[in-house]
Amino acid sequence: MRRVSKISAAIAVTAALALTATACGESSDESSGSGDGKMKIGMAYDVGGRGDNSFNDSAARGLDKAKAEFDAETKELTAKTGESSADRDQRLQSLAEGGYNPVIAIGFAYKDAVDKIAPKYPKITFGLVDSVSDVKNVNNIVFTEEQGSYLAGVAAALKSKDDKVGFIGGVDLPLIKKFAAGFRQGVMDTKPKATVQIQYLSTGSDLSGFGSPDKGKAAAKGMLDKGIDVIFAAAGGSGAGSIEAVAGKKGAWSIGVDSDQAKDPALAKYADTILTSVVKNVDAGVFDLVKSVKDGKPITGTQTYSLAKGGVSLTPTGDHLKDIQTQLDEAKKKIVDGTITVKTTT
Repeated sequence: MRRVSKISAAIAVTAALALTATACGESSDESSGSGDGKMKIGMAYDVGGRGDNSFNDSAARGLDKAKAEFDAETKELTAKTGESSADRDQRLQSLAEGGYNPVIAIGFAYKDAVDKIAPKYPKITFGLVDSVSDVKNVNNIVFTEEQGSYLAGVAAALKSKDDKVGFIGGVDLPLIKKFAAGFRQGVMDTKPKATVQIQYLSTGSDLSGFGSPDKGKAAAKGMLDKGIDVIFAAAGGSGAGSIEAVAGKKGAWSIGVDSDQAKDPALAKYADTILTSVVKNVDAGVFDLVKSVKDGKPITGTQTYSLAKGGVSLTPTGDHLKDIQTQLDEAKKKIVDGTITVKTTT
């Protein structure tokens, strides 16, 4: 899922760096390590990059773990809002030509770039998060977002006082619809008479819905005004706006996404109203790929990180789920054993 929102200070770069990064996007960590005999890991972030407090940061945790464990050299490049497909192509190519292996692309927007660039470098393993490429030297890292979202739906239904809950999606795309579908099913299976309002912040090629906290805040406020008291936002940086709006409504709960947003320093003041977060453990996928390359046995093909494998989960921060944990455990068991099949479309 695309994630947007970047601390403005991290965008500042020197004039010289800006010249070298123009085609490839901003560099959040141009390079580290001497490169003398070291493993070199290249990371191409989605818009927002390191510091988005969500999707990209989850990937960054995997990179940081690999860097520390393998004493690796790393290079991180970040996509820019409104960039062209050629920009993504060149970003991946620059990492490959720089001898980085693996080269990991964070977000479905890189799919075409991976399809185009990876075949040119058959000795390099590419990682692609949230999409699937058929190129032989690519490891596709995908998740069952709908399963984690189902559990969030169960939690929302049990915590809502008036059986009115809402879902805010960043962009009306198949990936985000997986979150919406699972969430809605979890709510309705738990309380069939409940209502679920689903709203997207942008559609089609307009990806601004992933990086507009003001839009997230406005959408959440509109839902709160209608009596909705639990809101799950799968909207990247826009979700911060939703969390802020919910915090201003007594008795309302927000649900975060991708990272444990109750632990995010930028959102810490709202932690008491963040019921839980649907965590997608991108860090695990990133680390697994890097380790496989380090071991000389690169993972390729499609690796699905499911609920059963710990790929998705709900965070327990704040103990807000303590009183409904039994019901959540029962729902998880049914998903894992196949009693419940979670939908991927609404």
